This record gives sequence, structure tokens and C-alpha cells, in this order.
Amino acid sequence: MTSLAVARRTISAFVLAALVGTALAGPAHAQEEPLPVSITGPDSVNLSLHPEAGGPGEPQIELGLRAPGEPVPDEDGVIWPIHTGEYTVTVDASSLAGVAAVDFSQLGGWQGCSVDGLVATCSDYEIYAGQDYNDLGGIRLDVTDESAAGDFGAIQITAAGEDLAFTGHTVDVLVGGPELLMKQLTEPEGFQAGDTFQAPLGFRNVGGLGGDGVVLRISGSRGLSFPSTFGNCWYEPRDPDDVLGRSTALCIFDSEFTGEAAYGLSEPFPIETAGFALYDRMSYSFSAVPAEQARELLTEGDYQAGDGPALELARVPDADPADHTRYAELDFPTANTFDLDLTGERLRARKGSTVSVDIGFANHGPAWLAVLRSGGEPIPFWVDLPPGTTVTAVPEDCRPGWEGTEGDYLCFLDTPILEDASRTLTFGLRVDEVIKNATGRAFFVYTMPNEGNPANDSGEIVLNPVGKP
Repeated sequence: MTSLAVARRTISAFVLAALVGTALAGPAHAQEEPLPVSITGPDSVNLSLHPEAGGPGEPQIELGLRAPGEPVPDEDGVIWPIHTGEYTVTVDASSLAGVAAVDFSQLGGWQGCSVDGLVATCSDYEIYAGQDYNDLGGIRLDVTDESAAGDFGAIQITAAGEDLAFTGHTVDVLVGGPELLMKQLTEPEGFQAGDTFQAPLGFRNVGGLGGDGVVLRISGSRGLSFPSTFGNCWYEPRDPDDVLGRSTALCIFDSEFTGEAAYGLSEPFPIETAGFALYDRMSYSFSAVPAEQARELLTEGDYQAGDGPALELARVPDADPADHTRYAELDFPTANTFDLDLTGERLRARKGSTVSVDIGFANHGPAWLAVLRSGGEPIPFWVDLPPGTTVTAVPEDCRPGWEGTEGDYLCFLDTPILEDASRTLTFGLRVDEVIKNATGRAFFVYTMPNEGNPANDSGEIVLNPVGKP
């Protein structure tokens, strides 16, 4: 249960204690008909026979309640329960005996639950509208030495309480079901922006059971695209107005696959790169989904069918298990360059006058600078202003430096920086003293990787220049 929900629960309990024998001031009053409440949670869990190292992790099963309506605070900001009165939730995992270990320790929130073997009983008092404040907690499942591929069971969750009509929930649990790991990819030697990567995609089923039907989902950032060449693939290009959007392809295979076996595509999957591409992100995943269910995924986007022959799966008998991973991503091409250019300004000004000084920025390409891995963080540069001046106006994306820093002002350029980006940042300066060739500069502190022309990474600001410009 969240701390916010606990706080609201404490407030409500205090009010109830203060109003014993009287009607509640909030909306939690007896209803004429039983309040319908549904128990929520996942429909199924597939327990891996190859759990990740590090011991037990987070619960795979999070349970909750859903009541009618949505929580709405009153004029004082208090969210009141729509039902008060004790109710009991029973979580029965008896059928998992010999199938999996069950950990109930995170059920019941701050109150906890009583546990008898593989059955937990939890009591609570309030129910809120909607689902947000009705957490029941989590259940962690783990395989044991007795677990084997194909073992299965179910967790039955029921509840009861006066003036409440609960709908129970069942979580099916399977051990060793299909578990697909992706073949790791590497950038081909000598690959350049504008080339097409013939990606050798594949998966290894480390689950003990096979399946019937596989879905391949591929996505790529702005510099990557997928030619529509396969008849059993559907393509959704990136929105051109969304520079951080991704192109997507979905391929559906109505094919059987076995446990503990590896598969690859009948031919490589082509991924085209734009001339501006640099460290663009490509990711892919295979999922065990029957073909009929997989086609429902096509309703999630504006997919267009491919126009070529169907792509197929082929078993790979000698695949190295070490070459497969749970999450397959590749940042490429890595060899492209951009050209960030900072320019200053030369101008004359009299003592006491106020002038505008423009700092110019441009990327001359050919690559864009997306900084996708770090979440699009801005790129900093510094500005030293000419001596004999006082700042009267500072650009929005700049702030004063501090003692011991590289310059007078630290400015930021938002990313992504497109391959043809340019902008101007303007400082206002009052000339307190006329100094010939009073010089400042705008500069990057360090040369960024993939910078193709470091020579123009700084620009001078000169007031009252003498001699040739």
C-alpha cells in the first residue's frame, strides 16, 4: 500500500473514532445494494526454469480491488472511502504444492496477513472508488528443486464482507513455459551511415516447453527505417513530426517451436540507415503468441502490410547459448560525425551604451546528435563576456557561472540537435569602459566524441576591434 493511501486511511480512521454512534461526514455510508468490487491481478504467470542470479526479486503478482467510480477529493482535498466495514480476502495457492515456492510476505500492506501453509487470509476495513487506493500487495513465486517444465497450478483469490459483492480472480501458474531470449547483434565492420544492415535476428527458447506461434517486434529511432519487403510483416513508419518517435515492424509466424532450441529468420531483416544516422537505437524481441492473438496487436497502430514473400523461421542447431540475451538492442551506426559550430560577434560601442551580442550555434552535420541513451540531456557550452561590460540581459537557456568555473555563463542546447539545426542566443551588454579589442568567447569545454571539426567549437566576441576583422 502506498504511503499516501496509508495517510488517507489514518485520517479516515481518526474521523470514524471521533464520530462513534453518528453518521460519517463523508460519502462512506451504507448502500441499499451490495457494492460490486472486483479483485484485480494478472491472469497468468510463467515461471522460468532459469531465474536471474541474485536471489528472489519483486513479486510477479500484484493484487488489488476495483470499485465503481473514481476517487474524487472533497473541498478539503480529502479522499473518502465509499465503503467502511471489515472484509476478508483469502488467497489460496494450495494447488502450487510441489510446483513452486510461494512468498506471501508482501501481502496486506502495513497490516500483513495470517498465513497457514499455502493459504493467506487478509483483513481490511475501507474500500475506495476506482483502483488506485485499493492495493492488496504482492505475491512472489519461485521454482524449487521439485519444479519441472509443464508443472502448473492456480492461485484462487476470493473475498467476503457485509454489503459487498466481490468478484474473485484466478492466476494460472505454469513452470517452464516458452521463454525466448534474443540473439545479440553487433554492428558490421566498416558500416557507414546510409548503409543497410542485414540483421540476423533470432531467438533461443530456454523454456522447457515449446509453443505454436511467434511474433517479432522491431523498432528503430529516427535514423532507422524498415523497407516493406515481407508479406507476413506489417510496418508503421515514424511520425515525421516526432523526432523522438520510432518506426516499428511486426512480423507474425504461424510456426511451432520446441523447448531448449534456437531459431533464426530464413533471411536477414534489412534495416536502412539515413545519412544523418548516428548511434540510433534499434531493439527487437520475439514473443510466444499464437498467430490469431498476434493479429490483434495490429490494431494498436497504423500498420501497413508488406508486399513481398513471407519471412519464415528456421531452426539453428548449433546456436551458442552465450550469444542470446533477454533484451536485444544495438546503437548504430557509430562512425558518422557532426559539426557543432559556435560563432561570436564583432561590434563597436560607446561608453554607457547597451548593445546586443549574438552567439550563433549551428550543426553542419552530416549527423544529428540525439543523446538517446541518456534521455536527451542538453549539451552545455560556456560564454566569457568581454571585459569592461555589465550584463543587462541573459538568454533563457543560460545562467551565471560560479567561482572557479570555466566561464561567466553556462548555456545549454536542447537535444536532439538535428543535422541542420541552428539558433541564436542574445546577451545584452552595457559598455562601462571602452577597451580596444575587448575579447570574450563562446566555447565548448571539451571536444565531443564524433565531432568532425573541432576547429569551430569556439567563437570570439570582440568589442571595439582594431585592425582587420
